[in-house]
Amino acid sequence: MQTEVLTMALVGCGNIARAHWRGIRNHAPRIKVTAVVDSNPDNAASMSERTGAAAYSSLSEALVRGSFDAVDLMLPHDLHEEAAIKAFRAGKHVLLEKPMAPDLAGCERIMKAAKEADTVFMIAEQAQYWPDIKRARELIEDGQIGQVVTARACFYDPLPLNSTKDDGVPWRFRLVHAGGGICIDGGAHWIRPLRMLLGEVSEVIATMGSHIPKMEGESWVQALIRFDSGVTGSFEALLSAGVMGPTEDFRITGTTGEVVIEHGRDGRLILFNDAHPNGAPVMDAFQGKVDSYGFELNDFSLAVIESKTLEAPPEYSLGELRTALAMYRSVKSRNWEKVW
Repeated sequence: MQTEVLTMALVGCGNIARAHWRGIRNHAPRIKVTAVVDSNPDNAASMSERTGAAAYSSLSEALVRGSFDAVDLMLPHDLHEEAAIKAFRAGKHVLLEKPMAPDLAGCERIMKAAKEADTVFMIAEQAQYWPDIKRARELIEDGQIGQVVTARACFYDPLPLNSTKDDGVPWRFRLVHAGGGICIDGGAHWIRPLRMLLGEVSEVIATMGSHIPKMEGESWVQALIRFDSGVTGSFEALLSAGVMGPTEDFRITGTTGEVVIEHGRDGRLILFNDAHPNGAPVMDAFQGKVDSYGFELNDFSLAVIESKTLEAPPEYSLGELRTALAMYRSVKSRNWEKVW
């Protein structure tokens, strides 16, 4: 694409759209937002005021009346397939929030439409761009903790009290909209780093349940994940309405040390080994997570403008969905389930 700027429509003007807009302003200078879309007129008007872009009530209206080369789709999961295919058929480049779709059949239809459109297609998974995970991978590859023995990922999150439907129940609580619970949604942000650090997932075994009224999908999960390398790690995820104590996001244990990534605004990446038995803080682990929205949008823009290879192609992004679906099968079978 021979242009200096990528014009974009933000489709879905909730909290994620505000995070994407901040990311564009701070880290994706070659994106220009020229349209915003939301079925809620107040949301559309608010985002229009923030961005200076024209507001539309539907993607169909925006495709007819608006002027943009790409869409950033931030919608409930059950709307991903229809919106993405509609954008591809209009010849647009597509950045689509994870998961690609709630099921693999929908993903296949989306990828078929992307291939036919021959435009750039990317799944927005900001964990791919977390600086602390990239630095942890460098430390592991440099042998700072020896051979990896095991790993633990722990995702504890407050209830998502925004993004509600008219009845006041978050769309993420309804299976028809989300396709699942915490595994298929926020848990993906913790599964992706495990794949980046330990390699591809081979099989899983899980238990899960829900303790939150009106939430149809799982609000907690505990799972063991076995990787192609033979390493086995653990994955925990929990939504909570209560006060939670301190925890860590990730702990990667090797034969000679550990890499620990703390949770929260004061979280740090800490290296433990013979040279640093009390732990050596390596970097802040919070701000990069905030900035990662901008990093992923910048990657997308450069793929369109300069034909840069994406850090993670859409096929790779199926890994988190496949892992979640394997966990669901495991709960029913009470056995290990293959991911691929």
